[in-house]
Amino acid sequence: MEIKALIFDFDGLLMDTETTLLDSWRQLWRWHGLELDESTFFADHGGDVNEERYAQLAAAAGPGFDRAAGHARRMAYREGLHETLGLSAGLTEWLAAARAEGLRLAVASSSPRPWVAGHLARTGDLARFEVLACGDEVGAHKPDPAVYRLALDRLGLPAAAAVAFEDTAHGVSAAVAAGLRCVAIPNRYAASARFTHADLVLPAATAATLPDVLTRLATRPAHASRSRQASGQGQP
Repeated sequence: MEIKALIFDFDGLLMDTETTLLDSWRQLWRWHGLELDESTFFADHGGDVNEERYAQLAAAAGPGFDRAAGHARRMAYREGLHETLGLSAGLTEWLAAARAEGLRLAVASSSPRPWVAGHLARTGDLARFEVLACGDEVGAHKPDPAVYRLALDRLGLPAAAAVAFEDTAHGVSAAVAAGLRCVAIPNRYAASARFTHADLVLPAATAATLPDVLTRLATRPAHASRSRQASGQGQP
């Protein structure tokens, strides 16, 4: 089936908010004279784990830990980082190429809608996307496919007519479970070896033009999980 739409993850893919998140937590630990264990920082799902992170810091910092003050300081620091944060390298060119080809654009993110829309509006990119499907609009986060199914529903398209773009292994799992072909661009904190279920893996969006990516996808057979779903044997 002809590709009619592209569906992008937001955090870590369209915009590198993963680095600002890690940096803000690293700084918060250092303000308490401690070092963050970065090896276990990123979760294997798209949900919010900040409460667990604050609990870990409180246990390490001791009874003098002021969560409210720490949160305010961390958020102010991160907001400063976001003032100059734009789309990831190569994505502006991809979005322009998609428009030139008449492809529809959507976002499928586990983050809440105000977060996604706010950042895209700040950079002047919100109007590029016909559809936003966000984590506060579904009952489960990636790797659950709910947010991708919502994006497809709002586009009015079957999964075979769209391609997903992801930066995490659990994001790829969500796209695949929704029946989508998926291009992975692993973020700097994700192990590339975990992306074997993606249809195509790129080191960066700058590594290929969008037309080249879509041509390469067209010559590859669908993964077995999507073949099973197409025949009614996949997830409900």
